[in-house]
Amino acid sequence: MVSKSQRKQIIQLKQKKYRSAAGLFVAEGAKVVEEFLSAGWPCEHLFAIGEHVHPKAIVVNAAMMKQITHFKNPSPVLGVFKILKKQISEKEEITIAVDGVNDPGNLGTIIRLCDWFGVGELICSSKTVDCFNSKVVQATMGSLVRVQCRYETDFTSYLESLGKPIYGADVKGDSIYQSSLASKATYIFGSESHGLSKEVEDILTNKISIPNFRGTRGAESLNVATTAAIFLSELFRGS
Repeated sequence: MVSKSQRKQIIQLKQKKYRSAAGLFVAEGAKVVEEFLSAGWPCEHLFAIGEHVHPKAIVVNAAMMKQITHFKNPSPVLGVFKILKKQISEKEEITIAVDGVNDPGNLGTIIRLCDWFGVGELICSSKTVDCFNSKVVQATMGSLVRVQCRYETDFTSYLESLGKPIYGADVKGDSIYQSSLASKATYIFGSESHGLSKEVEDILTNKISIPNFRGTRGAESLNVATTAAIFLSELFRGS
């Protein structure tokens, strides 16, 4: 059974202001929820449809799950977890940063990519979508338990304070395949619509691009998560 107050809170957690105030977020899907539970993230509430019962879950029917889901189609398991901050014990040589990435699916995929390549921290500008947005959480498939998203209001100043060269992914930059990618540097990926902000461009050491081998006859641009995947693959080549 889901109480009226629980139902209200779960729906409110769709909005960032309520997540921030309560220090809670919603995770849906058996795989995602299990990742958070296995990592020891405190769980406030856990609900599951009968055939997907978790030992700690309150069993609800499909109709009730449809009332509390944050998606069009409900998942068999929904958990409400406390927002935790993963402690980074030491600064990493490669810093990955995102500037104004607004699409939840793209941010979630970039977080998952960081997890895959062993990058423990992702630096985000304040204009980037909240990593605890339900769609982001789902897209990470649980990688949030291993990747800390650090939101910086003064994004450029923080990146400069790291004391490393700063490279931006940009279609007008030098080819990634003809560039020597520094192993101790910061790499920034911009928004889907506008690319890198003027403030970020002003602090770049250089711009790097993924060339379009079809030229003007090819696709207009690459998805930001795809761009990040290619960069990370090149950065860790030979590791």
